Amino acid sequence: MDAEIVAIGSELLSPHRQDTNSLFLTERLNTIGVEVRYKTVVGDRRQDLTSVARLAFSRAELVIFMGGLGPTEDDLTRECVAEALGVELQRDPEIIAELYKRFASRRMKMPPNNDRQADVLAGAEVLANPLGSAPGQFLKPQLNGKQKVVILLPGPPHELKPMFDQECMERLRSAVPQQFIATRVLRIAMMPESQCDARVAPIYTRRPDVETTILAGAGEVQLHMRARANSREQAEASVVSLAEDLEEELGDFVFSRAGESLEQVIGYLLQLRNASVATAESCTGGLLAQRITSVSGSSKYFLGGAVVYSDELKSSLADVPAELIEKYGAVSQEVATGLAEGIRARCGAGYGIGITGIAGPTGGTPEKPVGLVFHAVADGGETQVIERKFPGDRERVRLWASQQALDMLRRKLIS
Repeated sequence: MDAEIVAIGSELLSPHRQDTNSLFLTERLNTIGVEVRYKTVVGDRRQDLTSVARLAFSRAELVIFMGGLGPTEDDLTRECVAEALGVELQRDPEIIAELYKRFASRRMKMPPNNDRQADVLAGAEVLANPLGSAPGQFLKPQLNGKQKVVILLPGPPHELKPMFDQECMERLRSAVPQQFIATRVLRIAMMPESQCDARVAPIYTRRPDVETTILAGAGEVQLHMRARANSREQAEASVVSLAEDLEEELGDFVFSRAGESLEQVIGYLLQLRNASVATAESCTGGLLAQRITSVSGSSKYFLGGAVVYSDELKSSLADVPAELIEKYGAVSQEVATGLAEGIRARCGAGYGIGITGIAGPTGGTPEKPVGLVFHAVADGGETQVIERKFPGDRERVRLWASQQALDMLRRKLIS
């Protein structure tokens, strides 16, 4: 069974409000083998909502509407869904009685327009909402000879989530065919998206049983695999098989097979080797240390670090010779090496990382443009240095630089 989620509310089409309910619903639906094929956001205009409802019914077996169940004139979900299905609305006296009790318990008089919340689609089951005034509805209509499942849920997350878990999940388990969804994510460091796809597309395109999606970020590509089958074992076997083939092609560019971040992987590897690391950062301003220490338990392997923007602090905190800075400049391969080796020795760490560069948007020159970053990793033997020119704004350059440094450490740890 495929699903469509329709989020209703003109505020969701503004820059001030974001739909997060659909993420929750998608996660829950996937646990029972239902795949969400479409997500739609529509405003409060009757014509638009009715049109969206008809389209959703034409392409999905399960359609969930969120929002528009309140008492005001722009709460039109019940009316528009009824029109799209060709069914009548029937006012439920029990809901009206509950609404009156709800208002009375607060010593308030119920406005007449709240009666609209008691309008129920013909044939629908009413879903209790102890946290709000808008009940949900669950309906299994026949439409053009096909069985559909239609759910109406209130928009506020604190009402929608418990209602879906308590009122909808068991109903759905008995209404949908038994299927299972298995997923895998491979995370790849410092490989361009186009290069990654060129290498893996010939493999995943031969596997129509697995849906593969590529997502790219700063210094990372993710390969998301999803398979749906009649048994959990079959679904798992499909994604595992493809993941193994893709990993074999990409080799050590793959740093995670179970969704771990690069900083988590670094933590695992350092602890496995009973090793430690220290950092000396200029242009990243402590971002590298922040990423490493964002992992719980990082105190076991991260000894500390220094943010050394000024030349004086590069010398006093990371022991980079002043004459080296004067000769080659603060942004140079030699200074990056000095930072990595100096902070390693100063902290007594197994590994030292040094970063120096120009994050921008100012400070660049024709010889050393914005985005130029030198990264160094020292281990007491040969110090590795990589020069990169990263595109983008200041935040993006800093993120790329921290990613490059972490990946350099990872590769040293697995070599």
